[in-house]
This record gives sequence, structure tokens and C-alpha cells, in this order.
Amino acid sequence: MLTVREVRQTLNPALDLHGVVLTMYDKRNNLSRQVEEDVRSNLGDLVYETTIPRNIRLSEAPSHSIPALIYDHRSSGAIAYQKLAAELLRRMNDPVALNERLIG
Repeated sequence: MLTVREVRQTLNPALDLHGVVLTMYDKRNNLSRQVEEDVRSNLGDLVYETTIPRNIRLSEAPSHSIPALIYDHRSSGAIAYQKLAAELLRRMNDPVALNERLIG
């Protein structure tokens, strides 16, 4: 959040943060779960429900110059990004909830 504040003060006073996405998430890893708990307790509804898992297929896609959703649309990472897109659209279509989540 300090970075957002700094960018607003120095480069872009109109910057809005619509949400936070947890990426490279590994539910088997205690640290990942601990970070998720801390982020959600501190940022609340600003954090998207959808998490993006650590996924080999996501990592391979850029080296083939192919978007992850095309490279392997059935991978857990690609499916998670599709869920995130749906969640983003739901949030954007709920202006009251969106205004409550904006940092400002």
C-alpha cells in the first residue's frame, strides 16, 4: 500500500486500486497460507477471492510466445485466471461494492 501511496504522490494522483490478487499461491505451503491470511485480514474485501496457483503450464506459456489461456486452457492456472476474470466482471458490475473497495 505504501507503493500505491508513493505513486499517487509522485506520478499519478488519480491512481485507484480496484483489488489485490494473490498469485503463485500454493495451498500446500504454510507460508502461502500465512501470507493469504495476513493480506485478507489487512485488506478485507479488496482481495479477490480467486487465487492464482503456482503452475508449470503458466510458466511455460511465455517461452512459447502463447498466452496461458491458449497454451493450456485446462491447466489449473488458466482456469484460475478465467475465474478471476469472471470475479472482476462481477465486481465491475456492482458499482456500490466497487466504490467501497477503492482505496482513496
